[in-house]
Amino acid sequence: MKKIYFLKTCDTCTRILKSINLDGFILQDIKTEQMTVKQLEEMHALSGSYESLFSRRAKKYKQMDLKNQELSEKDYKQLILDEYTFLKRPVIIADSEIFIGNSPKVVKVLQEKFA
Repeated sequence: MKKIYFLKTCDTCTRILKSINLDGFILQDIKTEQMTVKQLEEMHALSGSYESLFSRRAKKYKQMDLKNQELSEKDYKQLILDEYTFLKRPVIIADSEIFIGNSPKVVKVLQEKFA
């Protein structure tokens, strides 16, 4: 399976998607097509933790004062399911590999792998 979870209104996601070959990928805008529990669990199986999928850059992270709370894996999972902005974007799944976020290191690997 080749799938990309992204946010169409995110300039960074758009820039990354334009820099790679999208042939064979299914694109899912997480704002208009909400992720399912099964989809998030598939991401978790590949990444090893819900925390690695969680974005601390989301505005609600600060608004909800989550930095001062002790969050468990269960909390991370529920927060991502409740609010799409908590998913670190983009998440790209290519068969048994997962690429999470937009760090320069991840983007470089994506551009090399999907040129």
